[in-house]
Amino acid sequence: VPPTAVSLLIHWRKVMNESDLVRKHYNFTGRLKDVVNWSGISTSDVLFIAVCCFIILENAMVLLTIWRTKKFHKPMFYFIGNLAFLDLLSGISYITNILLSGSYTFKLTPTEWFVREGSVFVALTASVISLLAIAVERYLTMIKMQLQSSGKTWRAFLIIGICWVIAAFFGSMPIMGWNCIDRMSSCSTVLPLYHKTYILFCISLFTLILMTIVALYIRIYVIVQSHGRNLAVNKAPNDHSDKLSEKSHALLRTVIIVLSCFITCWTPLFIIFAVDVVCDTGKCQILYELKWFLALAVLNSAMNPLIYMFTSKQIRSAFLRLLPCASWTWPNGKSMIANELISKSDSSQCQKDKPDGNES
Repeated sequence: VPPTAVSLLIHWRKVMNESDLVRKHYNFTGRLKDVVNWSGISTSDVLFIAVCCFIILENAMVLLTIWRTKKFHKPMFYFIGNLAFLDLLSGISYITNILLSGSYTFKLTPTEWFVREGSVFVALTASVISLLAIAVERYLTMIKMQLQSSGKTWRAFLIIGICWVIAAFFGSMPIMGWNCIDRMSSCSTVLPLYHKTYILFCISLFTLILMTIVALYIRIYVIVQSHGRNLAVNKAPNDHSDKLSEKSHALLRTVIIVLSCFITCWTPLFIIFAVDVVCDTGKCQILYELKWFLALAVLNSAMNPLIYMFTSKQIRSAFLRLLPCASWTWPNGKSMIANELISKSDSSQCQKDKPDGNES
């Protein structure tokens, strides 16, 4: 190994174990006073933790629903399950971030600090890439006009695995060297050890991916409209393709709402990061109010399972079967599940749709 490489390695190990380095960066970016004045977990932090616990619980229920419902063992629902798992991890990450904030921040080594902040970036990157994978899957599915993708299951898990590898790589870039240690003039105000160019790179990447997703859904909309016109002209009685198209549209509507919710909740935080990149250190006071923009981003993880529940009847019915109150009866003498299944079909169809132990 060349002597210069050895000296750089020794220097890097020394820097990453310097306990006072985090304090120096917070002091330079003007964030030190906020941390020093921290007086313990506040009421807003308790509320934040409660919301995160709710996020963990509801997304765990979504994962359990997909696992226990055999008809959901298809590529599209695996992608949805991956999003739910990411939302669950996000809830855990946010709680960890709160508990290790304040005065605990200066007890962290730079390596630990990078792990604390990088976990959020990993979850965000994986979520964005997963949304792209869902958009591609929906596009290919709509071209074939099938309810579920005809692709192999192993292919879906391979794509999900690639999403995680890419997310882990991007999230670990700062700890591998793309940071502002020893270059404080380039430090982010929001994330005092992150280099501004890394923040800009992430914003540009996420924006490009989201624009690609939107373009795919516009194309999907055109395909759906064209298919709908063809059905209107050549419709046969009890046409199977009509029913298939209706189910496809319902699932498409679900993922579009998920995407819209993601963009709505995360755009303000992206704007804050963009301001951070162009603003000189200590000049933009809005950068010190990050927690409110982060709170909006966190709500996205709580809203996704609710979107699945309210926009997909099949997911809602399967989800309700996991609840202890699923066996409760209404005044009409029928259970909650029966009422759910009968809402758009007669009682004989309901009996046929009841679970037989293999599928919901």
